[in-house]
Amino acid sequence: IDLHHDILFFLILILVFVLWMLVRVLWHFYYEFHPFPQRIVHGTTIEIIWTIFPSIILMFIAIPSFALLYSMDEVVVDPAITIKAIGHQWYWTYEYSDYNSSDEQSLTFDSYMIPEDDLELGQLRLLEVDNRVVVPAKTHLRMIVTSADVLHSWAVPSLGVKCDAVPGRLNQTSILVKREGVYYGQCSEICGTNHAFMPIVVEAVSLKDYG
Repeated sequence: IDLHHDILFFLILILVFVLWMLVRVLWHFYYEFHPFPQRIVHGTTIEIIWTIFPSIILMFIAIPSFALLYSMDEVVVDPAITIKAIGHQWYWTYEYSDYNSSDEQSLTFDSYMIPEDDLELGQLRLLEVDNRVVVPAKTHLRMIVTSADVLHSWAVPSLGVKCDAVPGRLNQTSILVKREGVYYGQCSEICGTNHAFMPIVVEAVSLKDYG
Protein backbone atom coordinates (compact mmCIF):
# COMPACT_ATOMS: atom_id res chain seq x y z
CA ILE A 1 0.00 0.00 0.00
CA ASP A 2 2.84 2.39 0.81
CA LEU A 3 4.49 1.60 -2.53
CA HIS A 4 1.18 2.29 -4.29
CA HIS A 5 0.89 5.68 -2.58
CA ASP A 6 4.50 6.55 -3.40
CA ILE A 7 4.07 5.73 -7.08
CA LEU A 8 0.72 7.54 -7.19
CA PHE A 9 2.46 10.68 -5.90
CA PHE A 10 4.86 10.63 -8.85
CA LEU A 11 2.06 9.80 -11.29
CA ILE A 12 0.06 12.83 -10.17
CA LEU A 13 3.10 15.11 -10.54
CA ILE A 14 3.77 13.79 -14.05
CA LEU A 15 0.10 14.04 -15.01
CA VAL A 16 -0.19 17.66 -13.85
CA PHE A 17 3.06 18.66 -15.57
CA VAL A 18 2.18 17.00 -18.89
CA LEU A 19 -1.33 18.49 -18.86
CA TRP A 20 0.10 21.93 -18.12
CA MET A 21 2.58 21.62 -20.99
CA LEU A 22 -0.12 20.36 -23.35
CA VAL A 23 -2.54 23.19 -22.52
CA ARG A 24 0.27 25.74 -22.74
CA VAL A 25 1.33 24.50 -26.17
CA LEU A 26 -2.25 24.39 -27.47
CA TRP A 27 -2.92 27.91 -26.20
CA HIS A 28 0.28 29.74 -27.11
CA PHE A 29 0.94 28.02 -30.42
CA TYR A 30 -2.56 28.14 -31.84
CA TYR A 31 -2.38 28.89 -35.54
CA GLU A 32 -4.41 32.11 -35.25
CA PHE A 33 -1.94 33.50 -32.69
CA HIS A 34 1.17 32.31 -34.52
CA PRO A 35 0.46 31.84 -38.21
CA PHE A 36 4.21 31.50 -38.92
CA PRO A 37 5.70 28.97 -36.46
CA GLN A 38 9.33 29.15 -35.49
CA ARG A 39 11.45 26.49 -37.15
CA ILE A 40 13.19 25.13 -34.05
CA VAL A 41 14.26 21.54 -34.70
CA HIS A 42 16.90 20.98 -32.01
CA GLY A 43 17.13 21.76 -28.30
CA THR A 44 20.07 20.04 -26.65
CA THR A 45 19.35 21.43 -23.19
CA ILE A 46 15.72 20.37 -23.07
CA GLU A 47 16.62 16.90 -24.39
CA ILE A 48 19.18 16.46 -21.62
CA ILE A 49 16.63 17.59 -19.03
CA TRP A 50 13.84 15.28 -20.22
CA THR A 51 16.26 12.35 -20.21
CA ILE A 52 17.73 12.95 -16.74
CA PHE A 53 14.52 13.80 -14.86
CA PRO A 54 12.60 10.60 -15.80
CA SER A 55 15.70 8.59 -14.84
CA ILE A 56 15.70 10.21 -11.40
CA ILE A 57 11.96 9.57 -10.99
CA LEU A 58 12.42 5.91 -11.97
CA MET A 59 15.19 5.58 -9.41
CA PHE A 60 12.91 6.90 -6.66
CA ILE A 61 10.27 4.36 -7.72
CA ALA A 62 12.72 1.45 -8.13
CA ILE A 63 14.38 1.63 -4.70
CA PRO A 64 11.21 1.01 -2.60
CA SER A 65 9.85 -1.51 -5.13
CA PHE A 66 13.07 -3.59 -4.96
CA ALA A 67 12.96 -3.46 -1.18
CA LEU A 68 9.36 -4.70 -1.25
CA LEU A 69 10.20 -7.52 -3.68
CA TYR A 70 13.03 -8.78 -1.48
CA SER A 71 10.95 -8.55 1.70
CA MET A 72 8.08 -10.47 0.06
CA ASP A 73 10.49 -13.32 -0.70
CA GLU A 74 11.39 -13.64 2.96
CA VAL A 75 9.84 -16.79 4.37
CA VAL A 76 8.63 -16.96 7.96
CA VAL A 77 11.58 -17.96 10.12
CA ASP A 78 9.75 -20.70 11.99
CA PRO A 79 6.61 -21.76 10.07
CA ALA A 80 4.16 -24.03 11.86
CA ILE A 81 3.69 -26.33 8.87
CA THR A 82 5.68 -27.04 5.72
CA ILE A 83 3.94 -28.45 2.65
CA LYS A 84 5.69 -29.50 -0.53
CA ALA A 85 3.87 -29.18 -3.88
CA ILE A 86 5.27 -31.11 -6.84
CA GLY A 87 3.97 -30.35 -10.32
CA HIS A 88 3.43 -33.19 -12.79
CA GLN A 89 1.90 -33.39 -16.24
CA TRP A 90 -0.92 -32.81 -15.38
CA TYR A 91 -1.63 -33.04 -11.67
CA TRP A 92 -0.13 -32.00 -8.33
CA THR A 93 1.47 -34.11 -5.62
CA TYR A 94 1.54 -32.84 -2.04
CA GLU A 95 3.79 -33.92 0.82
CA TYR A 96 3.22 -33.10 4.50
CA SER A 97 6.78 -33.90 5.52
CA ASP A 98 6.42 -32.46 9.05
CA TYR A 99 4.80 -35.70 10.14
CA ASN A 100 7.70 -37.94 9.16
CA SER A 101 8.92 -40.51 11.63
CA SER A 102 11.35 -43.37 11.49
CA ASP A 103 8.48 -45.87 11.32
CA GLU A 104 6.36 -44.44 8.54
CA GLN A 105 6.60 -42.50 5.32
CA SER A 106 5.55 -38.90 4.89
CA LEU A 107 1.91 -38.07 4.24
CA THR A 108 1.79 -37.86 0.43
CA PHE A 109 -1.10 -37.77 -2.01
CA ASP A 110 -1.90 -36.80 -5.60
CA SER A 111 -4.47 -34.19 -6.54
CA TYR A 112 -6.29 -34.65 -9.85
CA MET A 113 -9.02 -32.55 -11.41
CA ILE A 114 -12.48 -34.12 -11.17
CA PRO A 115 -13.81 -34.77 -14.71
CA GLU A 116 -16.92 -32.88 -15.70
CA ASP A 117 -19.02 -36.05 -15.83
CA ASP A 118 -18.16 -36.87 -12.20
CA LEU A 119 -18.93 -33.48 -10.67
CA GLU A 120 -21.46 -33.32 -7.86
CA LEU A 121 -24.00 -30.55 -7.36
CA GLY A 122 -22.23 -27.36 -6.28
CA GLN A 123 -18.76 -28.34 -7.42
CA LEU A 124 -16.98 -26.02 -9.81
CA ARG A 125 -16.17 -27.17 -13.33
CA LEU A 126 -12.42 -27.35 -14.13
CA LEU A 127 -11.57 -26.23 -10.58
CA GLU A 128 -12.54 -29.10 -8.27
CA VAL A 129 -10.03 -31.80 -7.32
CA ASP A 130 -10.32 -35.22 -5.73
CA ASN A 131 -7.85 -34.41 -2.91
CA ARG A 132 -7.72 -30.90 -1.52
CA VAL A 133 -4.78 -29.32 0.30
CA VAL A 134 -6.09 -28.98 3.86
CA VAL A 135 -4.37 -26.33 5.97
CA PRO A 136 -5.16 -24.67 9.29
CA ALA A 137 -6.38 -21.07 9.19
CA LYS A 138 -4.52 -18.29 11.01
CA THR A 139 -1.31 -20.30 10.93
CA HIS A 140 2.01 -19.53 9.25
CA LEU A 141 2.60 -21.99 6.42
CA ARG A 142 5.60 -22.60 4.20
CA MET A 143 5.01 -23.93 0.70
CA ILE A 144 7.94 -25.59 -1.04
CA VAL A 145 7.25 -25.83 -4.77
CA THR A 146 9.05 -27.89 -7.38
CA SER A 147 8.36 -29.88 -10.53
CA ALA A 148 9.03 -33.44 -11.66
CA ASP A 149 8.98 -32.82 -15.41
CA VAL A 150 8.38 -29.35 -16.95
CA LEU A 151 7.76 -25.84 -15.70
CA HIS A 152 4.57 -25.43 -13.68
CA SER A 153 3.33 -22.64 -11.42
CA TRP A 154 1.48 -23.09 -8.15
CA ALA A 155 -0.90 -20.13 -8.11
CA VAL A 156 -3.85 -19.33 -5.84
CA PRO A 157 -4.85 -15.72 -6.61
CA SER A 158 -7.27 -15.39 -3.68
CA LEU A 159 -4.38 -16.12 -1.31
CA GLY A 160 -1.99 -13.81 -3.15
CA VAL A 161 0.33 -16.72 -3.97
CA LYS A 162 2.08 -17.56 -7.24
CA CYS A 163 5.25 -19.64 -7.12
CA ASP A 164 6.96 -21.24 -10.09
CA ALA A 165 7.63 -24.97 -10.03
CA VAL A 166 11.01 -25.54 -11.67
CA PRO A 167 12.48 -29.03 -12.22
CA GLY A 168 15.52 -29.58 -10.03
CA ARG A 169 14.89 -26.48 -7.93
CA LEU A 170 13.01 -25.78 -4.71
CA ASN A 171 11.13 -22.48 -4.50
CA GLN A 172 9.40 -21.48 -1.30
CA THR A 173 6.78 -18.99 -0.24
CA SER A 174 4.82 -18.08 2.88
CA ILE A 175 1.07 -18.25 3.36
CA LEU A 176 -1.14 -17.04 6.18
CA VAL A 177 -4.80 -17.86 5.51
CA LYS A 178 -6.80 -15.38 7.58
CA ARG A 179 -10.16 -17.12 7.50
CA GLU A 180 -11.59 -20.56 6.92
CA GLY A 181 -12.85 -21.40 3.46
CA VAL A 182 -12.03 -22.98 0.11
CA TYR A 183 -9.56 -21.23 -2.20
CA TYR A 184 -9.21 -22.15 -5.87
CA GLY A 185 -6.25 -21.78 -8.18
CA GLN A 186 -4.73 -23.23 -11.32
CA CYS A 187 -1.33 -23.89 -12.81
CA SER A 188 -0.39 -20.58 -14.42
CA GLU A 189 2.55 -21.80 -16.52
CA ILE A 190 1.83 -23.24 -19.95
CA CYS A 191 2.97 -26.79 -19.25
CA GLY A 192 1.50 -28.78 -22.14
CA THR A 193 -1.72 -29.88 -23.75
CA ASN A 194 -3.57 -30.42 -20.45
CA HIS A 195 -2.26 -27.24 -18.85
CA ALA A 196 -5.80 -26.01 -18.15
CA PHE A 197 -6.73 -29.19 -16.30
CA MET A 198 -4.51 -29.20 -13.21
CA PRO A 199 -6.34 -26.99 -10.69
CA ILE A 200 -5.37 -26.27 -7.09
CA VAL A 201 -7.80 -26.31 -4.17
CA VAL A 202 -6.73 -25.14 -0.73
CA GLU A 203 -9.20 -25.77 2.10
CA ALA A 204 -8.55 -23.78 5.26
CA VAL A 205 -10.11 -25.22 8.42
CA SER A 206 -9.82 -24.51 12.11
CA LEU A 207 -6.79 -25.83 13.93
CA LYS A 208 -8.98 -28.33 15.78
CA ASP A 209 -10.51 -29.71 12.57
CA TYR A 210 -7.07 -29.82 10.94
CA GLY A 211 -5.75 -31.99 13.74
